Amino acid sequence: MSRYYYREQITTFISSDTNLILGLLAQNNQFALEESQRRAWVAQIKLLKSCLQFVPGEIALEYSIPRMGKRIDCIIVSDATVFAIEFKVGADTFEKSYIVQTTDYALDLKNFHQHSHNVDIVPILVCTNAPDVQCELKFQDDRIAEPFLTNGKSIETIIGLAKNASRGATISANDWFTSIYRPTPTIIQAAQALYQGHTVSEISRHDAGAINLSKTSTTISHIIEAAKQNGHKSICFLTGVPGAGKTLAGLDLANSWHNSEDSEHAVFLSGNGPLVEVLR
Repeated sequence: MSRYYYREQITTFISSDTNLILGLLAQNNQFALEESQRRAWVAQIKLLKSCLQFVPGEIALEYSIPRMGKRIDCIIVSDATVFAIEFKVGADTFEKSYIVQTTDYALDLKNFHQHSHNVDIVPILVCTNAPDVQCELKFQDDRIAEPFLTNGKSIETIIGLAKNASRGATISANDWFTSIYRPTPTIIQAAQALYQGHTVSEISRHDAGAINLSKTSTTISHIIEAAKQNGHKSICFLTGVPGAGKTLAGLDLANSWHNSEDSEHAVFLSGNGPLVEVLR
């Protein structure tokens, strides 16, 4: 599956004929091109051309999100920020499902796209027939902004706000677009590897996510050790996006704290039927 259907410098995108861009999108499209999709692409192209006149950087259309098996309509890499833009052409309200979808794309990039770990990501939902919403930039601790809701008229303003608030170095668009996408292995694969004697760092992806996963397991191990020594009970809550490795961390801990010689007997409980079957 190709990373994107179309990618170009924004200046070239603006000067290119709309039919040429549409032809490239159709050529790379793996499915039959419906008339509704063609009209949606034309509307997106025209809107983006009108609002990116003074925005530097690169643009990609129909960018693949492999773990979700979907494509986000538009990615813009400009200065130190990545903009993830989802279009709902003809929509007159900002449905909750649209907002969740746009946010999920940004979260997926942040957690599984290697070159996105340390950059600002701004999700933008465009419902073309909805009333524009006043722009306000709010970044979370993970450097993902709360999603902007717009009918498209304020895209340039949103990009300007994000660029003024940028905290990072300028991103190489080529490095970003060619970066490795590394989701964690399936939990079944991880369980099989763990019980063949591999460590969590060996079976996870070798990037910032694997480092965080190892740190998490180490931290919880220290909490367990302290509870043992001081004779008290502890409960730990581990959070993360789907696929981040929460169950894998639990498997690693249960495996490492199972030592009959020292009377250590960890119990791993799970509602994941296939996983339980593999472990048994």
